[in-house]
Amino acid sequence: MIRLFSTPEGVVLERDGRFVRPSAAFSIDALFTSEAPTAYAAAACDTGRIIVARPTLLHAPLQSQEVWAAGVTYLRSMKARMEESKEAGGGSFYDRVYAADRPELFFKSTPHRVAATATPVRIRRDSTWNVPEPELTLAINSRGRIFGYTVGNDMSSRDIEGENPLYLPQAKVYARSAALGPCLVVADELPAPTTEIAIEIRRAGTGVFSGRTNVGQIKRPLPSLAEWLFREDSFPHGAYLMTGTGIVPPDTFTLAVGDEIRITIEPVGTLVNTVEQ
Repeated sequence: MIRLFSTPEGVVLERDGRFVRPSAAFSIDALFTSEAPTAYAAAACDTGRIIVARPTLLHAPLQSQEVWAAGVTYLRSMKARMEESKEAGGGSFYDRVYAADRPELFFKSTPHRVAATATPVRIRRDSTWNVPEPELTLAINSRGRIFGYTVGNDMSSRDIEGENPLYLPQAKVYARSAALGPCLVVADELPAPTTEIAIEIRRAGTGVFSGRTNVGQIKRPLPSLAEWLFREDSFPHGAYLMTGTGIVPPDTFTLAVGDEIRITIEPVGTLVNTVEQ
């Protein structure tokens, strides 16, 4: 297993506790376009020029990659979507897609809209019901092969989506509505079903919500989600794919400016973002 950190000075790779700066030829885009990304990253670790300290100031671990997302992949998410949209008559859309062969896939973000750990995410000014969605996020190379994963935060305006399913892009896609990090784990093995996804939201230093689930609760096989994404599309620089959330705060909860969101998936670590408007 190799962990990739993006820093202001460039990429840092970590393997077995040793942090190295690879040669100038190495890049995140080159990793995502490599036919064998894990071997490419391993070779870069072996030939790393400079041993460095563990990086502290981080960018999101992407370069030219689009971020996409899968929805209604957990039973809890399906029930929440049905509840939020029942007044608009759209509840049946969500139980139908949960059981369908075809998953819900939607565009989430371009690189410049993605927040890193220790930087703010945003809530919309025209929304009154906003939540984070903690998600295992797959790294997929340009050939459609999953080669790693990170932590993702799919910020969502539940009142806008619930008003009408056609408003989904406005509920999901806006400046800093997505966050990735703190690093990218590069590995041939997918996370085990027992891998825990945990979230804590703190307000003025006090916890106001926490929840846990695990990867085994995702209804669809992870390779299937990647196959559907690449079925009739191309990604010259590869892509990230958020895999849905199984943790939904109660309907009475909404994010507030200043909240701190902490999402943990090991061995990636903890993605930490504060909330702005």
